[in-house]
Amino acid sequence: MHRSRLGTCLVVVAALLVGALTFALPDYLAINFVYQTVHVVGSAMHPTVDHNDYLVAEKLPYRVHPPRRGDIIIMRDPFDPTRTFIKRVVGLPGEGILVRSCTVFVNERRLVEPYVRDGWTRCDPPWPGSGQAVTLGANEFFVLGDNRDSSLDSRTFGPVMRGAIEARVSTRILPLDRAGPVSGPPASLA
Repeated sequence: MHRSRLGTCLVVVAALLVGALTFALPDYLAINFVYQTVHVVGSAMHPTVDHNDYLVAEKLPYRVHPPRRGDIIIMRDPFDPTRTFIKRVVGLPGEGILVRSCTVFVNERRLVEPYVRDGWTRCDPPWPGSGQAVTLGANEFFVLGDNRDSSLDSRTFGPVMRGAIEARVSTRILPLDRAGPVSGPPASLA
């Protein structure tokens, strides 16, 4: 009789473990390696993304390929690694970047940015301070907020290392009236 109770207990414990692994492990893997939810605080990405929007960001794409120009990314705050920023990639490794007179230049060509719709008035100082383009290193990206007048970005903290970029924003889930893909019109070089 004692052995059958022990056997029953072992079967119950094994079933609980299998159940936990069946349901909890995929959730754990998805949360840590595939997706990230983001609550936006601030207006640095307005009008593309607004204060109090809730977003889904994908981690998996950047395990397969590097960020691309125009991607909206989640990155580590360079001053406080416990926080994250949301920015747009405008400069890629190996490109010469210059920001002058409210215009981004990539390899001496003007970057046309239709997602910067609210104007840009605070243009000084230029980046870099020398007024001469800087070529990004092999793992460096130049990131800016779409709301250039209210964004702490590469103009302040410089290029971002690839390792600081965590995920690509894909979907807005709240507010419901704006739910759907997050992207905006693509940038192009003039």
